[in-house]
Amino acid sequence: MDTDGLRLFVLAAEALNISAAGRRLGMAPAVASAKLAKLEHNVGADLLHRTTRKVSLSVEGADFLPFAREMIAQEDAALAALGKGAAHVSGTLRFAAPSTFAQLYIAPILPKFLDAHPELTLDLRLSDLQFDLIEGSYDLALRNAPLLDTSLKGRKLADDTRILCASPDYLAEHGTPEEPEDLTRHSLIAFRDRRPRAMKNSQGTVAMFDPEAARSQLIMDDGLSQKRATLAGAGISLNGLWSVHDALTSGQLTRVLPGYEAAEENVLWLIYPKSNVLSPKVRVFMDFLIAEIGKNPPWKH
Repeated sequence: MDTDGLRLFVLAAEALNISAAGRRLGMAPAVASAKLAKLEHNVGADLLHRTTRKVSLSVEGADFLPFAREMIAQEDAALAALGKGAAHVSGTLRFAAPSTFAQLYIAPILPKFLDAHPELTLDLRLSDLQFDLIEGSYDLALRNAPLLDTSLKGRKLADDTRILCASPDYLAEHGTPEEPEDLTRHSLIAFRDRRPRAMKNSQGTVAMFDPEAARSQLIMDDGLSQKRATLAGAGISLNGLWSVHDALTSGQLTRVLPGYEAAEENVLWLIYPKSNVLSPKVRVFMDFLIAEIGKNPPWKH
């Protein structure tokens, strides 16, 4: 199968513009249209719907798209193994990440990455709600949750230590918990749901952060908003150390029950669909994030 046609289809599916995809590959509009038509003839299906006003992905095109990406990745990996095509990467990398983490640590370093890879376009989907990596056709995602899906693979970026904190004003008004049992008399900010979270100290003593058993009035699904509500004195919240270390250092937040942290071994994972090969664009971005963030996490300074 003509991989130039596959690359054209992938770019056109991402941009929903055949002419623009052709220009990316140095093709005139007529050549791009002819090459795409030939690919559709070869696979026996209309991959894109065209009208005079717009281009859209067909059902068959949506089904074929991940396989087209895989075939391109196979070719790129084969050329890289021969020392060809390894000097640069190109195309579009679709990356999903928690919005709060991306704002703090990923967005500031993107210019450095893009300067090193000028032919690569980053398409970022940022939300503290998790995306389905396969259905969303993402190349890579950052998750701070256990890697349970057997259709995915991952590399560890960094540990994700979770701690309790509150504002000094809140603690001055409501008192500072001395023991885990004291949490039941406080306002606890719940993230996404109200399920209990196990906490433990260095001696292995287990306690619970349980919004259901406390004066919980806030349930949030956005990490930055949770942090700001905690700063404003809304209550005690459970946060990733990466999210609050700056506020702890400045004194805007105070760690609560400092001997305890979340019992779960939380890890920040870079995950990608399980495949025989890892495309060069995914590999270089993962290596970059690990070098810039994972090897020396800024929140541990």
